[in-house]
Amino acid sequence: MEDFSFYFEWGWSHIISWDALDHLLFLLALTAVYLFENRKQVIILITAFTIGHSLTLALSIYDKIHFNEKWVEFLIPVTIVVTAALNFFRKDFDIKQQGFNYFLTMLFGLIHGMGFAGIIKMTLAESQHIAIPLLSFNIGIEVGQIVVVFIILLLSQIVVHQLGFARKWWVWLLSGISLLGGLYFALTRLPF
Repeated sequence: MEDFSFYFEWGWSHIISWDALDHLLFLLALTAVYLFENRKQVIILITAFTIGHSLTLALSIYDKIHFNEKWVEFLIPVTIVVTAALNFFRKDFDIKQQGFNYFLTMLFGLIHGMGFAGIIKMTLAESQHIAIPLLSFNIGIEVGQIVVVFIILLLSQIVVHQLGFARKWWVWLLSGISLLGGLYFALTRLPF
């Protein structure tokens, strides 16, 4: 149980931390087009991200994949830029037409998982039992993401429905913040 708590907290702090600003920007870009009434669809979307993240971590721990860390650190903000940029091209925010989002989000989860794989791999290498640590770490990530997403969704709901801010402009504002942050990180992490 001690291992579960340790890795859960580690996964949680991987999301709920200013050190995870790139991850928070990704969640902001991903969630920008939704309102609180869409929370069920967003939870499924976030879970798709976590599945991708988990898969990369597991494959890395078992030495099935290897990657260049400089490229991974660059690709993470690229996922933010792409996600945010796509929001500017949406003509409407009909959640029924978001199927491609689930696939793309899982793919981006694979990339984000690569960013943390090296650290968790070294930590778990000392342990023969990786199932509980890996599961609890990913549960911590999922819970942290859900908290962040619920805050964004509630804020969006208030701004759009209570304050009457046009949804398009709100989506563009959140996406613009994510896009600028992602560009900054991408430019400061150029792999060449």
